[in-house]
Amino acid sequence: MGQRSDLRRRRAGLEDEWSRLVPRLKVAGTPPNGGGALRQEVTESWARSLTSVDPGRDSAPVADGGAAPRRWSGSPLRGPVDGLADELRSVADDAGFVTAITDESGTILWTYGGQAMRRRAERVNFAPGGRWDEQAMGTNAVSLALRTGRPSTVFSAEHLVTALHGWACYCAPIHGPDGHLLGVLDLSTTWDRSHPLALSTVRGLASAIEAGLRTELPLRPPGDRPRLRLNCLGTEKAVRDGVPLLLRPRQLEILTLLALEPDGYTPERLREALYGDRAVTASTFKAEISHLRRALGGGIATRRYTLTTPVSCDAVDVLRALESGDTETALRLYRGPLLARSEAPGIEEWRTHLEVAVREAVLASTRAEHALRYGGRAPYDAEVHEHALHLFGPADARRAIAAGRLTTALRD
Repeated sequence: MGQRSDLRRRRAGLEDEWSRLVPRLKVAGTPPNGGGALRQEVTESWARSLTSVDPGRDSAPVADGGAAPRRWSGSPLRGPVDGLADELRSVADDAGFVTAITDESGTILWTYGGQAMRRRAERVNFAPGGRWDEQAMGTNAVSLALRTGRPSTVFSAEHLVTALHGWACYCAPIHGPDGHLLGVLDLSTTWDRSHPLALSTVRGLASAIEAGLRTELPLRPPGDRPRLRLNCLGTEKAVRDGVPLLLRPRQLEILTLLALEPDGYTPERLREALYGDRAVTASTFKAEISHLRRALGGGIATRRYTLTTPVSCDAVDVLRALESGDTETALRLYRGPLLARSEAPGIEEWRTHLEVAVREAVLASTRAEHALRYGGRAPYDAEVHEHALHLFGPADARRAIAAGRLTTALRD
């Protein structure tokens, strides 16, 4: 109750400062030095913003005619953010935030939030395609973080635009391995949910994205890029030369097994890995192999079943990352169980192997965000949640997420 009262008083003081200073800045254009409840960087930003922004505007303008989806698909941030998506969604859901990623221009590329918060955000176009740089939307946490290159927070009437006075926003810039600013991570909520630990949370999440950028698996040389890409963790998709392959579940199982075992299978061993003790005719088994071979344009040796065409597979990439001790990359790429619907004995064996290997790497890691991210996919794994709690410092806001998950796991 006391914190809410403090926030209410702070908001009222900022509203008074806004009403007093903004009209003066419109005329004079130069902010006064210090004084009152305002930070100097806020009043300086107000002065700059008023040359291009009407404080009475109701929402952010749209950038590039709505090209945000295309920009997001080609953004270097997408891979690391996809790998961190479970954690970003957990923070948004558990703490009542909207989370967003912008590019270096301040254009939002990706957002996530609960239904009520998302609707509230969309009313001011805090959504993909919205421009939140200083010239477009005035003083806000995104624009300050872009300008200074440092984490930033803007509370209530520190925003120049009055439609944002009900918000509190926390941002951290995201830099590439070469130090270049790539964009901003933002956590936003209503003013009454403002919390001092939110800034440390957004810092930690931005650092995790930067780590993902540093640990991207190296690209193959241009002449050695696989013609075939297989995704079998969380999603089931095979693409050859950019064209999706229409494969039945059994053919995806065969392709996955061959990708995971480059030395291949004898016909008898592959048949057992697919069907176990089930009575399946030799013609049925060979028909599945033949169909897959035609879909690949060949690509499978005949006497011992091996792939003869280069293949890139997410499950193989996870195993390589684990072998090199790169838990960050393994977690980013491990988006779910291996072919989750499959009951083929060979797939079930590999599925268990991958799950155990990733979990053990998380428990061996000294980085709390690894346990938190994995815990989002394993809600009933009390050991993982306890590990996260042990690693988080007492002032880290993310402890609350791990504690809540642990309570749920122990209850069930």
